[in-house]
Amino acid sequence: MTESAAAPFRCPVGLLDTCVLIDIDSIDDVKLPLQGRISSVTMAEIGLGIAVAATPEDLALRTEQMFGIEHTFDPLPFTTAAARRFTSMAKLVVATGRNPKPRKVDLMIAAVASVNDIPLFTRNPDDFKGIENLLTVYAV
Repeated sequence: MTESAAAPFRCPVGLLDTCVLIDIDSIDDVKLPLQGRISSVTMAEIGLGIAVAATPEDLALRTEQMFGIEHTFDPLPFTTAAARRFTSMAKLVVATGRNPKPRKVDLMIAAVASVNDIPLFTRNPDDFKGIENLLTVYAV
């Protein structure tokens, strides 16, 4: 299920997609869960951003951001159960006629949320079309 508007109530817990985590300071708290969680896949995405930083300034800012994230969050791991759920989600995306390869990191994050039975909060809800039976998605 995808919600276009803010969640009708503050969810007690939810997984923050990488795009939400990066922009969290500019997002109204009422659109976010009371307790935000992240996945280890998000940490890898943040690390990739550091690795490809184009300038020393970007490198410094992204590194500081990662330190803050590491201090604030205890990431949920991408487990064997998440890998299995990822496979199911990829099959569902294929069934809609879409290619799951460009969305593989998004689907890995979604799989972590799904196996932990928590909704995903994202700025890109269209990335998760076709997997609504396995995951609740809130657009932020």
